[in-house]
Amino acid sequence: MQIPVLVERVKGNGYRARGSEPFAISARGATRKEALAKLRAKIKSRLKNGTEIVGLEVTAQPHPLMEFAGMYSEDDPVVQDWKKAMARYRRKVDEHPELP
Repeated sequence: MQIPVLVERVKGNGYRARGSEPFAISARGATRKEALAKLRAKIKSRLKNGTEIVGLEVTAQPHPLMEFAGMYSEDDPVVQDWKKAMARYRRKVDEHPELP
């Protein structure tokens, strides 16, 4: 198994090697090789006693109303009636003298 590890110089001419989750662990060493060896040892220690890394497949469930999406087309008579009713209502509101 390979994991991404960040290796960087630190003050005092040493190195730090850091992993990311699930191995959010870091180790320091005088050399790059030593820092990586210490990190490897810490990770191996963490994986003892039955601890394991597994992949988990998660599938998204569709939204419960998704089955109704797109059930009316633009040329559906219900949609056409709805659009006409909206246009009538907009004209009525626009013509109302007390509205800004």
